[in-house]
Amino acid sequence: MSSPIPEPTPTAHPAPRAPSRRRRWLGSLLALLVVLGLAWGAWYLIKRSGEPTGARGFGGASSTVGHAAARRAELPIVIDALGTVTPLATITLRPQVGGVLTEVLYQEGQSVTKGQLLARIDPRPYEQALMQAQGTRVRDEASLEAARVTLARYRTLLTQDSIARQDVDTQAALVKQLEGTVITDRAAEAAAKLNLDYTRITAPVAGRIGLRTVDPGNIVTANATTGIAVITQMNPIDVQFAVPQDRVPDIQAQLAKGEPLPVKALDRVRSATPLDTGVFSTLDNIVDTSTGTVRAKARFANAGTPLFPNQFVNVQMTLRTVDAIVVPVTAVRTGPNGNFVYVVNEDRTVSMRTVKRGESTVDVVAIVDGLKVGEDVVTEGGDRLKDGARVLLQGDNPAAQRPANGPRTARGEGSRRQRPPQ
Repeated sequence: MSSPIPEPTPTAHPAPRAPSRRRRWLGSLLALLVVLGLAWGAWYLIKRSGEPTGARGFGGASSTVGHAAARRAELPIVIDALGTVTPLATITLRPQVGGVLTEVLYQEGQSVTKGQLLARIDPRPYEQALMQAQGTRVRDEASLEAARVTLARYRTLLTQDSIARQDVDTQAALVKQLEGTVITDRAAEAAAKLNLDYTRITAPVAGRIGLRTVDPGNIVTANATTGIAVITQMNPIDVQFAVPQDRVPDIQAQLAKGEPLPVKALDRVRSATPLDTGVFSTLDNIVDTSTGTVRAKARFANAGTPLFPNQFVNVQMTLRTVDAIVVPVTAVRTGPNGNFVYVVNEDRTVSMRTVKRGESTVDVVAIVDGLKVGEDVVTEGGDRLKDGARVLLQGDNPAAQRPANGPRTARGEGSRRQRPPQ
């Protein structure tokens, strides 16, 4: 008999094990180390990027900077402002009488003197009016003289009791009436003479005459709005500008001393040579609330007329001069603790030093406290520095600032010297 074939028994697979606590702990530790490594790398890179150039590199690589020595000098206290050239007098030549403009005796843009004849209006109507006034005066003066003679005769007759007193009084009143008429005639004659003089248009001031607006042959009217021309006084001339209200006490103190304040007028680009030099004249009597400034004037001789009316100029007024330690403006920096400078030491390192600044100009600033004469300060490249950084001054030999290369160079030279001759 054949034995029955046994049925295959299913293979039992072991159940998957849960990860052990040790593996989980190792995985967490590795992840933590990776995160710490990334964080440290980021912090290192940020720190290197924030370090000044002078503090980086092996041996303290130097950063080239500009420098200047603190010096003692007379520092001028200057007020800079924008000014406008304003003439002392601007006169429009308006005819005082009407008529035909017969002559124009000037050239446009010409410099004229006071009293110079510039134009003529036809004088004939005014000559006739003057003759008429003179004739009326002569007639009335003759009537007055006759009335006076009659009055004298009447008074003689009155003493002889040959005439009534009423006739004497009437004649005396007539004499006074004729005297008033003569006075009126004389005034009319003077007015006629004045109108005749007005036919000659003369320059009331010396100055430069502008373009004419009326040609000869045209009829002009008395007190016309446009006038014939405009005369502008050129010598001397004023410049009007504005000063800060904080400077008003200083200006008044200098004026109280009787010392003139020199003022320079510069062109638009502030050239080294001023257009003209003048003297401060006066201050206005009110502060402009919109700008916080006070208007001021300075007077210039304007010889050769370098200043032209309504011209915009740059004004520099010197208040006084002070003896102070000065450095370039670029040397002074502002930090959390106030103003400071980088002082260059003898070992080519810099020290941050707090200073107190005073008055300043466009180029230099006065140091009231914190700096001595002769000390070198950094003027350029200070943004890359920090306290104690090593620097390289302009003009220094870069090789002298590389101590790390010294031994290597020495070894190279020694090896070349020890090489046997071939």
